Amino acid sequence: MKHRKLFLILSLLLIAVLALGACGRGGGNEAPAAEEPAAAEEVAETPTEEATVEEEAPAEAAPTEEAAASDGRLIVVITPSHDNPFFGAMADIAVAKAEELGYTTLSLVHDDDANKQDELFDTAIAQGAAAIILDNAGADASIAAVQKAADAGIPSFLVDREITQEGIAVAQIVSNNYQGATAAGEYFVELMGEEGQYVELTGKDSDTNAHVRSQGYHDVIDEYPDLEMVAQQTANWSQTEGFDVMETILQANPDIKGVIAGNDTMALGAQAALLAAGRDDVFVVGFDGSDDAIASIVAGELDATALQPVAEMANQAVIQADA
Repeated sequence: MKHRKLFLILSLLLIAVLALGACGRGGGNEAPAAEEPAAAEEVAETPTEEATVEEEAPAEAAPTEEAAASDGRLIVVITPSHDNPFFGAMADIAVAKAEELGYTTLSLVHDDDANKQDELFDTAIAQGAAAIILDNAGADASIAAVQKAADAGIPSFLVDREITQEGIAVAQIVSNNYQGATAAGEYFVELMGEEGQYVELTGKDSDTNAHVRSQGYHDVIDEYPDLEMVAQQTANWSQTEGFDVMETILQANPDIKGVIAGNDTMALGAQAALLAAGRDDVFVVGFDGSDDAIASIVAGELDATALQPVAEMANQAVIQADA
């Protein structure tokens, strides 16, 4: 039997903000990338309202398009599916902050479908939104939609996921995914005792975060020659796919000792598959710090997660949109 303990990797308290408010809503030169201390320090000095927002009552139901249009102060929040609790929390916190600042809100879901995201941007533009808060549907595939909004005079504030073109979003507010992944990788190595077979579950190939986190993991784990990756497969950020993929991998690799996943939902899916197979001896590490992951750690199932500052990212996006 392995020894489990509550372990949250609190390495993501620094947030990089690209194209800060000083650049104005017209875009301009962007600040340095996520590792740049100056950008991180600027955000760290900004008061956080995480506790206040998270303790508030749930937001009112989103207004109809007609009501939103007549208000004149509309912030549209567009995220991936709320089936992933990380994105649900992101949207809820952004909505709560916007309403606290006197805006009406429209919360929409693109389901990681770039075409659907384009349609949601058309809705935001038609409603004359004051700003769009976006957790996007693809680093490359989202550029045209953000540019279309900018051309219509509507600024976009990106959270969690970046796009690959600078100067069209007013801000890109992201956690330091590489730092979090290296910290998670270090703890994973410790759990594994520096040896044994392991599996990596990766996120969507179109998502830059999937690649950055995987790179962070491997920059640590690959330093240990007795750690052998026997399978690396995408589960597309999905808990269901995490279960199915893990079930298949386990049949071909019964001697695995650990699983490291690019997010918590895939980790939880893998954990469920392992438990169903009677393999509670396998270490499983995730990424995001979702409520479900933390509950699983407390229950003695999942072993660790890298905790992202979701409230800080969502709040900062709305605060900048209001500036």
